[in-house]
Amino acid sequence: MKAVRIAMAGAILIGAPAQSQGPVDGKLGFRDTPILPGGKWHVHDPDRPAPAVVSPAATPGGAPSDAIVLFDGKSMDAWHGERGPWTLGKGVMTVPSRASSGGENNLISKQEFGDVQLHLEFRSPNPPTKSSQDRGNSGIWFMQRYEVQILDGYRNPTYADGTVGSVYAWKPPLVNPSRPPGEWQSYDIIFERPRFAADGKLVRPAYVTALLNGVLVQNHQAMLGTTAWRKIAQYQAHADKAPIQLQDHDSPVSFRNIWVRPLPEEAIAQDLKGAAQ
Repeated sequence: MKAVRIAMAGAILIGAPAQSQGPVDGKLGFRDTPILPGGKWHVHDPDRPAPAVVSPAATPGGAPSDAIVLFDGKSMDAWHGERGPWTLGKGVMTVPSRASSGGENNLISKQEFGDVQLHLEFRSPNPPTKSSQDRGNSGIWFMQRYEVQILDGYRNPTYADGTVGSVYAWKPPLVNPSRPPGEWQSYDIIFERPRFAADGKLVRPAYVTALLNGVLVQNHQAMLGTTAWRKIAQYQAHADKAPIQLQDHDSPVSFRNIWVRPLPEEAIAQDLKGAAQ
């Protein structure tokens, strides 16, 4: 009986109503609450703007209503190749052979981006014919500088900071959730561009959060600078926006369902303001 009385008492406490959440000038919220950091809004402020409504896709991985679709399986108009187009067929675009393109042929978005959410699906060639870095190698280069690696990582030993899910030449993925070659895999990545002062000095590094096949592989990871092979990356000041690049690494990796959402800079601006104080 004692246990029952305690549980009932707890229920009474939990269920006890707080201050009534009635309308304030016809809006729901409170103006008699503390001011939040930043000095603009009360807790539960009725005047704080509501978030924009975005319709999610009908199927997982599909583009939401506010996304910019870079590849829908029908057209490659959002891209240009350094040496010509990639191959397009059956709703998929694929890195062409070096012989047909005349050399390295990275694919570059015509539109430029800064902070961005990206969704992309890729497929490594099957059966695999090579190993390590020569097996299903490509990469996503944000602002044509900062690489998140694409590789056939299924039972394919290689150096840790070069496997799929890595920030290439810097941070191995937290885990390796690779699917076998020939199966479609998905990336969902949040990229935050670096910030530079007027004199070119780095104020805030680039950050990346990445999920591979729905599994977290990079958790708000700071990047060292422009990706380099066998060198430590370094920053050089650049514009606030630049293209996204898909790498041709002499492997016929295929892609589908690519979309992005440019992200508002308000939160990062507040972060920078706080760091300066």
